[in-house]
Amino acid sequence: MGEEIKQIAARIREIREIAGLTPEALAQELGVALDLYQSYEEGTEDIPVGFLYKFAQKFQLELSSLITGEEPRLRSYALTRKGRGVFVERRKAYKYQSLAFNFMNKKAEPFLVTVDPDPEDRPVELNTHPGQEFNYLLSGTMKILIDGYEIVLYPGDAIYFDSGIEHGMKALNGEPAQFLAVIIG
Repeated sequence: MGEEIKQIAARIREIREIAGLTPEALAQELGVALDLYQSYEEGTEDIPVGFLYKFAQKFQLELSSLITGEEPRLRSYALTRKGRGVFVERRKAYKYQSLAFNFMNKKAEPFLVTVDPDPEDRPVELNTHPGQEFNYLLSGTMKILIDGYEIVLYPGDAIYFDSGIEHGMKALNGEPAQFLAVIIG
């Protein structure tokens, strides 16, 4: 795994230890199998943003603090110029760019997400996280699975859903899909 994941893994382990929790207790509380949780802490498994979001909420942290290791400092507004957000590659098919990483006490987490096409045509990987989510498709065509429903989005389409329900996205037609995702706690 990359250096970025190892740094996030170290922060997760340190925060858990400071809180005095065992890996078993925290894995159970976050709804993750113990062996998978331990692989997150060891930095040997890719850590989904949904898990990071749950972890950050549990410990009342800014998600960006967990990802970058730095505390947000801006209170009035946060400007993120094109291509300047904090990039996070949490899964091979998804690339996240945090668009408000330096704003304090956010009530929502906005991301620019790029989903690369899957040449092997694997099934959509599903995940859950607390809160609600708004997605607005900017380019490409994307299939989203939510609670067993399959929906195809085209540029300009938007969807809002309970992100505690299993969901996942997949780019279609051999082209990347890019969308604005806002996760609301």
